[in-house]
Amino acid sequence: MPDETYTNRLIHETSPYLHQHAHNPVHWYAWGEEALQRAKAEDMPIMLSIGYSACHWCHVMAHESFENPDIAAIMNAHFVNVKVDREERPDLDEIYMNAVTTMTGSGGWPMTVFLTPDLKPFYGGTYFPPDDQHGRPGFPRILQAVAQFYKDRRADAEEQGDKLQARVAEITQFTSNTDALDIDLMDRAFEGISETFDQVNGGFGTQPKFPGSMTLSFCLREHLRTGNQTALDMVTQSLHKMGNGGMYDQLGGGFHRYSVDAEWLVPHFEKMLYDNALLMRMYVEGFQATGDPMFQRIVEETATYLLREMMQPGGGFYATQDADSEGEEGKYFVWTREEILGLLGEEKGALFCRYYGVEEGGNFEYGASILHVDTEVEPLAVHLDVEPAYFRQVIAEGRQILSDVRDRRIKPGRDDKIMTDWNGLMIGSMVQAYRVFGHRAYLSAAEGSMQFILDTLYQDGRLLHVYKDGVAKLNGYLDDYAFITDALLDLYEATFDTRWFELGHTLMETTITQFWDDDGGGFFFTSADHEQLIVRSKNPYDNAIPSGNAMCVHNLLRLSAFTGRSEYRDKAHQILCIFSDHMEKAPGGFGHLLSGLAWHLNQPEEIAIIGAIDDETTQAMLKAVNTGFRPYKVVALYDPASGQARAAEIIPLLANRAPVDGKTTAYVCENFVCRQPVTTAEELVGLLT
Repeated sequence: MPDETYTNRLIHETSPYLHQHAHNPVHWYAWGEEALQRAKAEDMPIMLSIGYSACHWCHVMAHESFENPDIAAIMNAHFVNVKVDREERPDLDEIYMNAVTTMTGSGGWPMTVFLTPDLKPFYGGTYFPPDDQHGRPGFPRILQAVAQFYKDRRADAEEQGDKLQARVAEITQFTSNTDALDIDLMDRAFEGISETFDQVNGGFGTQPKFPGSMTLSFCLREHLRTGNQTALDMVTQSLHKMGNGGMYDQLGGGFHRYSVDAEWLVPHFEKMLYDNALLMRMYVEGFQATGDPMFQRIVEETATYLLREMMQPGGGFYATQDADSEGEEGKYFVWTREEILGLLGEEKGALFCRYYGVEEGGNFEYGASILHVDTEVEPLAVHLDVEPAYFRQVIAEGRQILSDVRDRRIKPGRDDKIMTDWNGLMIGSMVQAYRVFGHRAYLSAAEGSMQFILDTLYQDGRLLHVYKDGVAKLNGYLDDYAFITDALLDLYEATFDTRWFELGHTLMETTITQFWDDDGGGFFFTSADHEQLIVRSKNPYDNAIPSGNAMCVHNLLRLSAFTGRSEYRDKAHQILCIFSDHMEKAPGGFGHLLSGLAWHLNQPEEIAIIGAIDDETTQAMLKAVNTGFRPYKVVALYDPASGQARAAEIIPLLANRAPVDGKTTAYVCENFVCRQPVTTAEELVGLLT
C-alpha cells in the first residue's frame, strides 16, 4: 500500500499512472491551465515527467526519487512539477520525446524534460538515479544544476529552447516525392529490412528485441508479391521463436512487452493491449499464409487471456497489466524447479521442467525460471525415450496445476482505463480471428467493445481518447479515428451490418476535415481544434503501434474499393508520396505504410455477394474468401431479407448486383469492372487470386 503521509493534486485525476504518484511528497500537477499559468506567473521552469502505469523503470524512479522527501523538496522549491500519462497524452509524449532524443541520442520512459514557461524544452533525459553513480550525476544534482542554469543563464535556456523547438518542428516536415512509388521501392525496402533480420533468433536487431509486428506483416506481403521464400521464412521463424520464448506467457497466454535479450527469453513483463492486438493479428495472418497449427494455438490462447483478464464487463478492453507484483518485476510469472517438482511430483515435474527449460539455478533472478520452449514435444519425447502422448498429457496436467497455483498469487496491477485507439486495434484483431477461426466469442467481444466506445467515447460526432471511472475525456487523436475506422470496416466485413460501414465512412470524412494538412498533405496527429502546443506534429513512423497516417492509407484504399471514390485513393497516394523517401531510408520504421504501399500498387479484389447470409452457399463463399492470405480485397454482402434496403446506396460496390437464377451470387470486380458472376463457392475460389 502507498504511504499516504502526503497527498497532492493527482488524487483528483482518473489516470491510474497519475494516481500512483498522488501520495508523493512532490507537489505534482497534471498537465493543464493551473500548472502552466503558475509557471508563467512565477516565471518558474517546468519539470515535466512522462511515463505510464506498467513501466518498470517508472516505478523505480518513483520509489527512488519522487517518494524521497529530500529530493521532492528540491523539485518543489525550483520547479512547477507536471506529471503526464503518455497513454493519455501521446501528443505531449511525441513532442518532448523528439526533443529528448535530439538532446541525448536516445529516449525512453520515464522521461524527464525541463521546459521554459512557454513550454519549450531546454534540457532532458530519461531515468535518472537518486545519487551520483559511475561518474554520472544523480537526480538531485541534475535538479540543482538545471535550476541554477535557468536562474543564471536564462538567455541560454531560452536559446536552447528555441533551437529544440525548431528541430522538433523540422522532424515533422516532409517533402513529397511523386516519382518513388514503384515496385523498386518495395524491393529496396525489403532489402533494408532483411539486413537487420536476426538469422538465429528471428526478429530484427539485437537486444532489446521488440516484436516488430508491422514489419513482419510487410514481409508476409512481400512473399505474396514475389514468392520470395526468405520473406516467408523470416515471418515463420520469428513467430515460432516469439511464441516459444519467455516473452510469451506460456501458462496464461498473451505477450509481454519486449525481450531484454536477443533470444526472446527474458521479457519486461508488462502486458500491453496494443502488443497483444498486433501480435494476435500477425499470428492470424501467419496462419492464413501457412496453416501452421501453432499459430492458431497462439491466437486462441491470447484471445482467451484477453477475454479473461483484459475485458471490462459490458465491453471495452483495459490498457495494460503491470510488470511488477509484490514489488518485484516478473514475480507473478516465474517458477523455481523446486516449486514445480513439489506440485507435480519428481517424475512428471522433471519432464515438465525439461520441456519448459526450468533448470537448477534458474534463468532469471533469485534462482527462478521463465517458462519457455526450446524443443517441440515430439522430438524431445524421442530424445527422452517417452511416449509423445504421455508427454503431452504431463504437460497439459502440469499447465493446469501451475495455472491454478498462479491464480492464487498476488497479481500484477492493471491499468483499467479504456483507450479508444488501442481498443480499435483489439477490436479489429478479434474480428479477424473470428473470420478465420469462427469463434463467436471473438465477434461478440468485438461488437460489445465497439458499442461501448460509441456509447461512451463518441459524442457529438467526435471521438474522445480515454475513459476511466465514468469519465470520458480528451480530444481524439489521429490514431483514435484511424484505428476505430479500421475496426468498423472490419466489423462490417464480418457481419455485413451497414451501420458499421456508415459510421466508418463518416469517421473517415471527419478525419479528413479535422486532421488533413491542406498545404502539405498527410494527416496531423492532433485535430484542428486541439490545444495549441509548440508543434503540430505529423508522424508517419510506426512506433509500438502503427502510425495513424499509415492506417489512414489502408482506410482510404479500402473505402475507395467499396465506394469507387477516386479522391480517397488520391489522398492515400499523396500520403505515400510524402513519406516515400523515409520508407526507403528507414524501412524498419514504416512496416504498416509499406503494407499500404503494397495495397496501392496492387489492384484490389472487390467482392460483392448477393444472398441470404445464413444460406449454406453464402457461408461457403465467405469461408472461401477468408481462407488463405488475401490482404488486397474488400467484401460486401447484400441479404435481400435483411431489411437493409439502402445497402446499395451506402455501399456502391453492391449497386446493380442481382442474384442469378435466384441463387446466392458472387461478383469479383476490379475497379468496379466485374467478371462473370458465379453461384458456387468452388467457382468463386477459381476467380480469386
